[in-house]
Amino acid sequence: MTVRASSAKERILTTANKLFYAEGIRAVSLDVIAEKAGITKKTVYYHFKSKDDLIEAYLASRDQPNLTQFRKWFEAADGGLPEKVEAIFQNIAKAARHPKWKGCGFLRTAAELANMPGHPAMTVGAAHKKKFEDWMAAEFEVAGLDRPEALARHMVLLLDGTFSTILVHRDAAYADAAGEAAKALVAGAMGRAG
Repeated sequence: MTVRASSAKERILTTANKLFYAEGIRAVSLDVIAEKAGITKKTVYYHFKSKDDLIEAYLASRDQPNLTQFRKWFEAADGGLPEKVEAIFQNIAKAARHPKWKGCGFLRTAAELANMPGHPAMTVGAAHKKKFEDWMAAEFEVAGLDRPEALARHMVLLLDGTFSTILVHRDAAYADAAGEAAKALVAGAMGRAG
């Protein structure tokens, strides 16, 4: 692939990322993406054989940046493991207070594709959520907690519940409350392990 072709593909993906996140995947056509990216629709199809492929690439492009952000929040937090887990939720609360915040792109896409469980983007979204869960389980295992996988699953439930509830109520304080619950669960697990 030439540098120019690579640049066009990046422009398409960057534009799709902004538009899909801001407006939703069904609301944004390939015509609009091509126009906003400053290319032809034919060029979009040169790089992505369908809108479904572009939706899949959109979520795949968000996977590592999102996981990296969670890790940064976790590692930067003061205190022990309970406070580090709580910090993830506190930072979500902070992000949710920004006017451009639209929630979790993975969950919003899954909601739009709920009647298409075999869609490739659903696979990407499920893998992303599982990576978060596996990372949490690894952190809990290193800390010597009993049943780290079960505790990690609780964190995923709190995380996705937080994203959903904030979108319903438009109140970032739900992330703070979920952080308190996460902290209590981790502290309780540490107490049983100690």
